[in-house]
Amino acid sequence: MIAIGSSAPDFEAKDSTGGKFRLSSLRGRKVVLYFFPKAFTGGCTIETKQLATLSPKLGEQGVQVVGVSVDDAETQAKFATHCGASFPIVGDPTKEISRKFGVLSLVGLSKRVTFFLDEQGVVQDVVVSLLPNPHLTRTRERYLSGPAA
Repeated sequence: MIAIGSSAPDFEAKDSTGGKFRLSSLRGRKVVLYFFPKAFTGGCTIETKQLATLSPKLGEQGVQVVGVSVDDAETQAKFATHCGASFPIVGDPTKEISRKFGVLSLVGLSKRVTFFLDEQGVVQDVVVSLLPNPHLTRTRERYLSGPAA
């Protein structure tokens, strides 16, 4: 898994908007890069809906949210609409991105891992938990002044 203090590997892939997304295009902004196991499952839906709710406030703080799972871009588009997510959700059907970040599980899905990147793309913090709440809590604490914000 990519360690704190390491540069996040760049990648390019189709996202939920139907376009190509490149992580390095976000240099100059902080990034909440979250990997989740599978679109339309319980925990992943909760996490994505909550991040969709937080995304406008995060944007005001100069923070961009990006989701990644091994689903294809077409599934990600439907999932983004279902969750009300206006941020990019990247499809990783080849599992190359998940492998680069060291988050591919033994069953071939991404583990639930959130990387907090600074403006230069360096990992500042990592949350690893099967449950979505620790990821959401840390996001609020880092950028929105606490768990209840």
